[in-house]
Amino acid sequence: MTRSRIELGDVTPHNIKQLKKLNTVVFPVSYNEKFYKDVLEVGELAKLAYYNDIVVGAVCCRVDMSENSRRLYIMTLGCLSPYRRLGVGTTMVEHVLRHVEKDGNYDNVYLHVQVNNTGAIDFYKKFGFEIHETKKHYYKRIEPADAHVLQKTLRP
Repeated sequence: MTRSRIELGDVTPHNIKQLKKLNTVVFPVSYNEKFYKDVLEVGELAKLAYYNDIVVGAVCCRVDMSENSRRLYIMTLGCLSPYRRLGVGTTMVEHVLRHVEKDGNYDNVYLHVQVNNTGAIDFYKKFGFEIHETKKHYYKRIEPADAHVLQKTLRP
């Protein structure tokens, strides 16, 4: 049995429509044109995930200078449901963590997760993320509206 291939590829003007489609299917919130325009500028911080040459997931991050530190914010990281638990998400998280390690200049990596999304919370905990705080009414138009901020501290 051949091992299925998971590969990451760049987001380009030629395939950004696939990213838009994927995000529409995977996430309960919608992202505006500025989000996609910015994604084209971040290089290694945005990747499409391919499973046997089919786009099945994507990760989009940005550098964030808040709380007096240099942080990496994972804006989106998602995978189509039939392809979950096959290592696609893990490949994407590992790519992000390798990037911040190689850079060596980040204080932490963080993201928002809906409070009832225990699958995602448990997934990120495997990589050393912890619930840092809970933001009330973070999401508009989806229930529950509260979000946990999950954070992996790289340096105190």
